[in-house]
Amino acid sequence: MPVIHLVRHGQATFGADTAEGYDVLSDLGRRQAEVAGAELARRAPRDPVVVCGTLARQRDTAEIIVRTAGLPGAPRSDPRWNEYDHIDLVGRYGGSAPQGLPAGTSTDASTDVPAGSRAASRGGSRGVQAVLDRALEAWMADTGEGGWQRFASGAVGALRELAAGLGPGRDAVVVTSGGVLAALCGGLLSAPPAGVVALNRVAVNAAITTLAAGSSGISLLTFNDHAHFTGDRRALLTYR
Repeated sequence: MPVIHLVRHGQATFGADTAEGYDVLSDLGRRQAEVAGAELARRAPRDPVVVCGTLARQRDTAEIIVRTAGLPGAPRSDPRWNEYDHIDLVGRYGGSAPQGLPAGTSTDASTDVPAGSRAASRGGSRGVQAVLDRALEAWMADTGEGGWQRFASGAVGALRELAAGLGPGRDAVVVTSGGVLAALCGGLLSAPPAGVVALNRVAVNAAITTLAAGSSGISLLTFNDHAHFTGDRRALLTYR
């Protein structure tokens, strides 16, 4: 039975001024990718297909994993594994800025702080997270074109296409982002919107989610496994 390892990208550049600036692995993010690669090498995926989104943080994480794990070939890119645009999401659905943040402040769901404003996170991270959670739930309720359903359907389509192409005895490694993981795992669990938001909130950088692709469909085996960031590697564990 094929096994699909879904890896969240390593930590990106915390507190960057723009989405483009954020889309760069931090030094810690590169180390996290190396540790995830070592963990995947231990798991020894069989003749794996390696796929990632087109975002720089996803591509770079995938390349580090391939190198560290000694996986064959180069990662192929598919934009359906990309994260949604957090700043645009909050602008459309987030409402007013949380207490302690100036009106109109841009935020990034992957950092939990306003873009380019580390200081504003002082005492305000919970407020920012609440705005992001509310925006995500509102987006999920939007049935219009470009809503959550389109995003989630793209991720599901990418997963099904990947699984269908895996023959017996062949596995896959996919590097993606927290929103995609939440969409896929929430769907597999038939989770309500609040459950999907909760999954998105706790995604750990470079954690590994494992799926099995069998004759009866795709099943979730583990979500957000980050045992490789425990013990003497506990300092490497990050959510943002």
